[in-house]
Parts: sequence; C-alpha cells; structure tokens
Amino acid sequence: MTRVLDCLKSARRFRWAGYALAAAGMMLLSGGCSTGPANGGTRKYVFFPPPPVAPRVQYLTGFTCGKDPEAVSGKFAEFIVGQEISAVPILKPYGVAISSNQLLICDTGTRAVDVLDLAQGTMQLFSPAGMGKLGVPINIALDADGSRYVTDTGRNQVLCYDPAGQFTGMLDDTNALRPTGLAVTAERIYISDINTHCVRVYAKATRQLLFTIPRNPKADEDTEPGKLYMPVNLALDTQGRIYVSDLSVCRVKVFDAEGKFLRAFGGQGDLPGQFARPKGITVDRAGRIFVVDAASQTCQIFDPEGKLLLPFGEPGGGSADGTGTLNLPAAVCVDYDQVGTFQKFAAPGFVIEELIIISNQLGTQKVSVFGLGHKN
Repeated sequence: MTRVLDCLKSARRFRWAGYALAAAGMMLLSGGCSTGPANGGTRKYVFFPPPPVAPRVQYLTGFTCGKDPEAVSGKFAEFIVGQEISAVPILKPYGVAISSNQLLICDTGTRAVDVLDLAQGTMQLFSPAGMGKLGVPINIALDADGSRYVTDTGRNQVLCYDPAGQFTGMLDDTNALRPTGLAVTAERIYISDINTHCVRVYAKATRQLLFTIPRNPKADEDTEPGKLYMPVNLALDTQGRIYVSDLSVCRVKVFDAEGKFLRAFGGQGDLPGQFARPKGITVDRAGRIFVVDAASQTCQIFDPEGKLLLPFGEPGGGSADGTGTLNLPAAVCVDYDQVGTFQKFAAPGFVIEELIIISNQLGTQKVSVFGLGHKN
C-alpha cells in the first residue's frame, strides 16, 4: 500500500476526472489475459491501480438478476442463483450485508430484501407482510445470531426481525426519524438520522435510546466538535469506533464508542482523497476504511488515520458490459468467508485476501464484486 500512496501523491495535482481517464486507459492488462468465459473469448482482467504499480484490487464479477447475459465473468447467474428463479431482478439496490453464506441486498425498487445463498446457489425475496411489511428498505445490518435490522425510509423506522425472518418490533420514538445508516454490536444499535442530524445509539436489549452522537446535535461546531449535518451511512471497526459519512460536508467523521469526536477526513472536491457525494462506508479487520462516492462513482480506501491508500472502480459508462465500473454506487461491505467461492474469478497468480461488495443503483451490474489481494 505504501507504493500505491507514493504513486497517488505525485498524481494529486490532476483533477479526479483526468486521473480516472488516465487509469482507464491502462487498467486492462493485456499481459494478464487468459481464456475466460465459456464462449471461448479472451478475458481481460481489470486491476487497480494501473501498472507499473503492483495490483491490489481486481474486479471479479457482477450481476443484476437471476439470469444475466454472459460477460467477463461467464455464466455467473447460474453460479449465484440457479435457473429456477431466472426472472427475479435486482432493481435499485442500496444497502448490502453479508454473513456466512448469505448476501442480503436492500432493493428500494422491489421494496424487499434480496437474500442470496452463496452455498446453495439460490435467491429469495424477503418481503414480510403485516406489521413487519417493508416500505422502502435502504440499509440492513445483521446480528451475530442472524437477526436482521432494516432502516426503512418509507416507514421512517428501523424494523427488527429474528434469524428466521419473523418480525419482532421496531425502533422509533416521539421524534420523527429519518433513519438511513445502521450498525449493530452485541449490546447496541447505531442509527444515523438525517432528520435530527445525529447518530442515535440504542440499547439492543431494551431498544431504549441511550444517547446521541454528537451529544447536542443543535450545537455549533465550536461548542460541539464533530457536529453532523447529513449523516447518511455509518460503520464500526473492531475497536468500537464509529465512522459516519456526512453527505453535506463531504467528510467522514470518526467517534469513539461513547460518541467522543476523534477526527475527520475528506472534504469537498474531485481530487483523490476528497468526496463529492460520499455514501456507503465500511471498515475491514485491518482498519482500512472503504467509502463509495455516488458522484465520482468510485470507491476509495483509506488507512485507519484517514490517509488515502487507493481509489478504484472506473466510473459507470466506461465499459459496455459494466466490467470494473461503478454506476451510482450506494453501499459497500467486505467479507472473508466467501473468498474461496470467488477465487475462481481471479487472474492467475492473484490471491484474494478479502472481498469488496458494492451496490450500484444504475447500470448493467447492480452488484459488483472486487477482490483485495496481491500477486503471488
């Protein structure tokens, strides 16, 4: 990663658009081609950063529905969902979460949660009726036992379900919530609320509000460091720190587990390390922070202190079949358990360390799968 950062420092004088176009011209590595799709064509492996820097991220595959046209990934639909539900589409995904062999996608178009079983190769729509009926599901978080928590901007509530999908209640209070981001720990539920401009922290056992981040959302930044304006998404790291993407000021703000402001990074702009419309955010086991930007249509990786390591993902429209592109990306998650499942999409000699899964609200690939790894 150090070599990547050194390379980027010398390129920061260029505007983001110029950087993306220059990278796009080099990222299809002709030297890394091999026989790929089942139709006998030659696969072009897409890496980031472009050469001569050693590759760290590879685009692996993507999908839109139960049966997609054959592309660089081959018949991925057969691998992921099987033929019996080939007409099921993913229309307008937002939140994504993965646990064990299940990938869950909040689809604001179908107003349901798509549940993809990577082990069985099946896909189901989670669309409960009655009190637990979904309005506009936008984000989802999974508890260790498989319980599901869904932020719903149609109902302006957080809906709670047990591991079997049975509705167990909701989180709301006398304030008119506009919940967006969501994260859970063993004892707490964190909800970003753009109506009250804060992150609301609840006790999981009682579902009672404990405190807000910042403690006084109405204070100004001079008296309340870390003031939030439009907290759209959030993530937690292994130390319990809270990372919030603040759309209005184009920054990521970091707090400790009790809501004390620690630092911020980013800022409005079109240079690497800056944001135009930051949305989904996640943190991996090494403390690396992943932030997708719906305007630049990229994902940027930062170190634990907020220093840029690597941007990746060509903006949508750069590839006719969506290979390696992001198109209005909304959310991102990382996973380790399914690395073996996706290793077959990697270029020869490229070892995947973790998966990066990104939802796209437009384009031919509604879900893009990348691998963070290294050349063997």
